[in-house]
Amino acid sequence: MTEHIKSSVPEQSNGAATHIAPTAVNRFYSPLVKNIAREENISLDELAAIPGTGADSRVTKADIMAYVQNRKLGHTIAVATQPNEPSATQPEGDEIIAMDRMRKMIAERMLESKRISPHVTSFVEADVSNVVFWRNKVKHEFQKRTGDILTLTPIFIEAVALAIKDYPMINIQVDGDKIIRKAAINIGMAVALPNGNLIVPVIKHADKLSIAALTKAVNDLATRARENKIKPDELVGGTFTISNVGSFGNIMGTPIIVQPQVGIIALGAVQKKTAVVDTPYGDAIAIRHKMFLSHSYDHRVVDGALGGMMVRRVADYLEKFDVNRAI
Repeated sequence: MTEHIKSSVPEQSNGAATHIAPTAVNRFYSPLVKNIAREENISLDELAAIPGTGADSRVTKADIMAYVQNRKLGHTIAVATQPNEPSATQPEGDEIIAMDRMRKMIAERMLESKRISPHVTSFVEADVSNVVFWRNKVKHEFQKRTGDILTLTPIFIEAVALAIKDYPMINIQVDGDKIIRKAAINIGMAVALPNGNLIVPVIKHADKLSIAALTKAVNDLATRARENKIKPDELVGGTFTISNVGSFGNIMGTPIIVQPQVGIIALGAVQKKTAVVDTPYGDAIAIRHKMFLSHSYDHRVVDGALGGMMVRRVADYLEKFDVNRAI
């Protein structure tokens, strides 16, 4: 029991107190945790400094009891008395910017995801010339008919949804030592907000939507996300996520998995490149539209073969896109 308690709270080998900056005083605590803190004379600042292992880093009963036992053994957490002040003299001209609530939440979730999931990333380069050609050919008629601007994103989402149907063990979640294979394919779409933060609205049942329906959903969610008009239920239920890093001119990226999902694909910028192509008369050099796709996946349950085959299949669907497809 002592070994378990000591591993719950970080400590230095010499028994000195570990310095951990306290979190916000408005951190959520359950009534049980509050009662234990009151009975053990644990101050609010002291409570705020206890690392939490629960959802959203909340302090659980086990966390606070481990802290109580460690305190009795002389292993405590040193609480910073003035957390908002710099720990050392700042060079002249430096600016200290407090994180807003959303940035704090994003930071916590990203750290938690990296702690939970051993991330592995596979890359492929796809020739998306057919997709670009088709989109350029039909975009004016598409907008006239539907009222929506056709971008490449809904076509990419369609390809991802098709690949997930081919490899359903990518559409899973981990619950302890159990794997839950999700029936619905709900694609999260990372959207950068004007203030620099990130939000991931979800397109439910993306595999059942037409290109027109996907386009409407993509444009609507992106617009309302930037206007802070997304509803809470539109941010939950995702089973897989895409991040269009190409929209910032990046050619590739290694995004962090959105828990409890096990995979996320980054879409790089589409670039014109020279390439060797097959012709009836042999190989030839041509200008093609190419992009990198990167698939970050949870190596606890997704091995390299599955993770690599899945992103390769997305590329296959894009490369084989029908240029004569009807709107």
